[in-house]
Amino acid sequence: MAKVAVLFKVFTDAGSEEEVRKRIVEQLRPNGTQLEEIAFGIKMIKVQFVYEDEQGSTKLEESLRKVQGVKEVEVMEETLL
Repeated sequence: MAKVAVLFKVFTDAGSEEEVRKRIVEQLRPNGTQLEEIAFGIKMIKVQFVYEDEQGSTKLEESLRKVQGVKEVEVMEETLL
């Protein structure tokens, strides 16, 4: 079975990025997270997951949206490994 890597952009309220990042790590156990400044103090959280191809990324996106403090989630990149 093939594996897929997906990278999400996660947006929160200003100033709560680190707290939300910690919640994501604790609740969903992603393969990696990174805070990235976009402009003028606005930050986003990049969240990466690796999963089996048959699972699909929809459940991961829904799980991210349910984390307290998450305002918006977008798929940034998705690729076969």
